[in-house]
Amino acid sequence: MALKKVKGNFERMFDKNLTDLVRGIRNNKDNEAKYIAQCMEEIKVELRQDNIGVKANAVAKLTYLQMLGYDISWAIFNIIEVMSSNKFTFKRIGYLAASQSFHADSELLMLTTNMIRKDLNAQNQYEAGLALSGLSCFISHDLARDLANDIMTLMSSTKPYLRMKAVLMMYKVFLRYPEALRPAFPKLKEKLEDPDPGVQSAAVNVVCELARKNPKNYLSLAPVFFKLMTTSTNNWMLIKIIKLFGALTPLEPRLGKKLIEPLTNLIHSTSAMSLLYECINTVIAVLISISSGMPGHTASVQLCVQKLRILIEDSDQNLKYLGLLAMSRILKSHPKSVHAHKDLVLACLDDKDESIRLRALGLLYGMVSKKNLMEIVKKLMAHMERAEGTLYRDELLTRMIEICAQNNYQHVVDFEWYVTVLAELTEMETSSKHGCMIASQLTEVGARVADVRAFAARECSAMCARSAATPPGPASREVLYAAAYVLSEYSTEESVMRESISSVLGCARTGGGAMRARAVCVHAAIKLIAKLLLLYEQRGERDSAIDVIQEAISNLKPLLCSEDMEVQERAHNATALLTLVLKRIDPTADLKEIVDTLVEHESNGLANDVELNGETGNFSNGLIEEFASLFEGELKPVALKAQKKVPMPADLDLSQWLSHERWSSDSSSSEDECSAVFTVPQPDARPVTHLTQDELEMLREARRQEQANNPHYLKDDSPRSYQQDDIPIAEIALEVPLQVQSKRSDKYLVSRESSKKTKKEKRPTKKRKSKQKHTTESDSDDGETALSRRPEVETGGELPEGAALSDEDTQPTASDPHRALDLDLDVPLRDEELLVTRVKQYPAPGEKVTLEKAKKEKRTEKKKRSKPKTEDLIPITDVNNAKDKTDKHKTKKEKDSKKKKSKKDKHGTKLGYEEALGISTPSKEVI
Repeated sequence: MALKKVKGNFERMFDKNLTDLVRGIRNNKDNEAKYIAQCMEEIKVELRQDNIGVKANAVAKLTYLQMLGYDISWAIFNIIEVMSSNKFTFKRIGYLAASQSFHADSELLMLTTNMIRKDLNAQNQYEAGLALSGLSCFISHDLARDLANDIMTLMSSTKPYLRMKAVLMMYKVFLRYPEALRPAFPKLKEKLEDPDPGVQSAAVNVVCELARKNPKNYLSLAPVFFKLMTTSTNNWMLIKIIKLFGALTPLEPRLGKKLIEPLTNLIHSTSAMSLLYECINTVIAVLISISSGMPGHTASVQLCVQKLRILIEDSDQNLKYLGLLAMSRILKSHPKSVHAHKDLVLACLDDKDESIRLRALGLLYGMVSKKNLMEIVKKLMAHMERAEGTLYRDELLTRMIEICAQNNYQHVVDFEWYVTVLAELTEMETSSKHGCMIASQLTEVGARVADVRAFAARECSAMCARSAATPPGPASREVLYAAAYVLSEYSTEESVMRESISSVLGCARTGGGAMRARAVCVHAAIKLIAKLLLLYEQRGERDSAIDVIQEAISNLKPLLCSEDMEVQERAHNATALLTLVLKRIDPTADLKEIVDTLVEHESNGLANDVELNGETGNFSNGLIEEFASLFEGELKPVALKAQKKVPMPADLDLSQWLSHERWSSDSSSSEDECSAVFTVPQPDARPVTHLTQDELEMLREARRQEQANNPHYLKDDSPRSYQQDDIPIAEIALEVPLQVQSKRSDKYLVSRESSKKTKKEKRPTKKRKSKQKHTTESDSDDGETALSRRPEVETGGELPEGAALSDEDTQPTASDPHRALDLDLDVPLRDEELLVTRVKQYPAPGEKVTLEKAKKEKRTEKKKRSKPKTEDLIPITDVNNAKDKTDKHKTKKEKDSKKKKSKKDKHGTKLGYEEALGISTPSKEVI
């Protein structure tokens, strides 16, 4: 045996250790995979040897290779073998490999139960701590169930090191085996008052994590935590406790009244920014929960806001971000306290850190009022012009629209200003995604605010004119979709409608085939023409009507051969309708050129029904009225959940086929003819289209514009018609700086400020009697003039018959392991809830002595009964010899028992109870 051990140690001198493996990998960078494959083969050979030191070395190398991404699941059994080693250094290697490669679903975890139990109850505290640390990484439901009692026993250890690790380990046990929470909760509650600060902090961490999802179950611990908060000096533990109180306060508002004073003292006294931040968050939660009955806590709110201002003004970017985040939470409950720091938030928009700028944007969303909306939007638009980075620009525009549209436009006083802002945002270089947002806002404002429809129609007419003159950008293409609709639906001015027909039809010819607004522009032109013709007929202006129709037909002619099928179809329909109306108004008109481009159709006889009479004023004999009646009626906004509220028909059966003829027997005979349904169809020959030179030039220009607006297209560096270096640049020294009003929306803000100044000058100076009167008058003056001029906004929308607008639909909660831990911890334990171990239960340490005495008494009684009566007949010499023999036999037995005990002590196994360092643990020997 000794020779074999020496041989094994001699062979280990030539084995590769972990240092050699790392050095070899670094030296073989070109052939790393080949070198590692060679090392894997060597490791497999080492794992087959009997020497546990060689196996531990191999497992250490496997652990490093697993960090590099190699699979070592094939060596699980070898890892368990190293974990069971009696030597602590080898055992540590095995647990490290297990913590990295094992998981809760590993098949061989059942082999580790007794081994881990043995390590948990080892006399060496570091072996027990190693087992706890490794078990936390791969604990499963079965392991948690079998070892819960052993881990809970370690919570009563005399060594703080083991108590702390056992308390932390119980949290993992609770997640895997929720039934252990109620039996272990009394001991966990005791550890909150443990004399060791590490154990106390661990218990606080576990309870806070458990209460994070189910806070109502831990309300009974509020007095204990309140005592810890007022006596502890550990900042990290205070942070955990204050977080817990923030979750408990909404459940028990009376608790918040007691927390205000100690939290305020902590805010005043602490110098730790992390603790200050958590105190402010909890104060905000407390004030929200008790705000209904406690209005006298404005001083606490002002203190929190002042401290947050210090955080925001700090040079540390992390503190600045946290300050803005906490400020947004105060804004929800106390907006007036935050409105005073509007300038500070606006200054954060110029920060270099993009995340801080985005957080400041989110904070501005709640700081908007009717007074400062125009000013804030003006500053945001100025930021957008010089902003860098697509993400920030996109978020800036999105927030700008959300700020104006929140709560059904409650802060927008002048909707003409808002429509102008939407038009200016369209002119900026934005993406098509934001074009859709602007388009939806433009449509919604036109549908909900009746007083602004005429102005919106004029703005939309200007948009269409600009788009027809110059190729539209990505955002303008989407906004044109809504502009054409608003213009045709709500326009009532003759001049606007007359000028818009040519521009709208011009938009239908530009923008490329991918622009969806082209077909809408054709339809909008028809609606405008119908309105104009009805107006001219009521006045009796036949010539004006003929001019409008002829101009429209001439503009529609290029669209009759458009590459977009929908545009082509609508152009044909519009040309046919206008030709019919023109024929009724002016029978002498030459329609041969127009009719040749249309499909032949049978006459419906409308032209011969009634004779024309131009003196009556109704020169179309009712045809124009019928034409205009196609577009009568107002399209109202639809509610958000209208589609969901549509009742399902009673006779609808989705399990039945809608048509039985498709699957009838008659059609089965034709299956052979259609056998190539699921094969790839052969591509048809591409039809050859003959385009004129003008059409080709128009397509080329559209392609050039699309390439110029595409940021992913590589532009050429060909020389332009001008060179930047040729332009002379000279500085002009001006005594008075130039003031250029670049935005059309600024005039609304200027006019509003001037009106405020005139009102202040006219207002007489009178002293108010009390502060309360001052606040009420100032609040009423905020929106006195604004509300008088603010147009009515239509709320809600159309719903199906019998449907009512309900609250938001409840979303199903996601799967969460904490849901199983929602248990009532105040109910007494039942017998079936007690933890049951797999090992035979042992008596308590106090009962051990009494049981041993009872066993000895029984043995002596049995010996007395079994003694023969012939015992006195034995000679004295025989008795002496027998005594000598028995003494020798006893000495041999004692020596053997000492050897056995020494061997058992090496393996760490003991009979009965062991009183090692105050730990009472059952043995692992099977009785």
